[in-house]
Amino acid sequence: MNNSIIIETRALTKRYRSGVLAVDGLSMNVKRGEVYGFVGPNGAGKTTTLRMLLGLVRPTAGDCFVLGRRPGSPEALGRVGTIVETPAFYPYLSGRDNLKVLARHASAPYSRIDPALDKVDLLPRAGDKFKNYSLGMKQRLGMAAALLKDPELLILDEPTNGLDPAGMAEMRHLIRHLGQGNRTVMLSSHLMGELEQICDRIGVIKDGRIITEGALDELRRGSQLKVKVKPLDRARELVEKIEGVSHVQPDTDTLMLSVDPSRAAEINRALVEAGIEVSELRPVRLSLENVFLTLTEEEGANE
Repeated sequence: MNNSIIIETRALTKRYRSGVLAVDGLSMNVKRGEVYGFVGPNGAGKTTTLRMLLGLVRPTAGDCFVLGRRPGSPEALGRVGTIVETPAFYPYLSGRDNLKVLARHASAPYSRIDPALDKVDLLPRAGDKFKNYSLGMKQRLGMAAALLKDPELLILDEPTNGLDPAGMAEMRHLIRHLGQGNRTVMLSSHLMGELEQICDRIGVIKDGRIITEGALDELRRGSQLKVKVKPLDRARELVEKIEGVSHVQPDTDTLMLSVDPSRAAEINRALVEAGIEVSELRPVRLSLENVFLTLTEEEGANE
């Protein structure tokens, strides 16, 4: 395994006894020192994949390696911090005492507890019982627990769940800061706007399969043209017949076209010659949400 690759899966598959195929031949790589976003709709197989990487679920087929080791091995787990789904702690212990219990089991020094709490802005409430924490505070304590081992790899499943906008911004800054140097972050979330501000690379999963993987700028390289026209229906019929226009999304009096922006003049000329009024035509940079929706729609159309 390449030393620059922290997580590698090869045709990773999980079929449950019920017959449900949760992960279907998934292959991906996560590189050292990056923040990798793992994106997909509900039920796509994200959490099952993370559980396999941590050794919590046994694959049906395929291979995976975490830090060059088999998932769940002591050598791997000792260098991984994680939040998968809602963090669970002892309700009648304080935040600090819960971390003491975890530190003891992980052979981590107590000296790391207060710095971890401080990083997630929980130090002032460290003496409060966990049962009295808000959902957002519980999520922050989960992040503090993930940091106790000073891990090389963080695997985070929806880490901003329950946080208010200010808390989400703070967590976003923390994750971005943590995913530098030799530390790597694998981040699963359905919040496209959050991932767009944090991640270096993205893997898009649907129906248990990676449908695309790459740097964020590469995935957004495909462009759209925003065309404000009248009448809309006639314009849509016309552009759908133009070769190379792969996606047409109408909205009130506007068409969003997936097409090379260099063809703007050609499209404008075709519309005007057909007697269609064009009041606006300009390129639009794709957001991660645009990329995700386009990819999943195209994948569905090809099935």
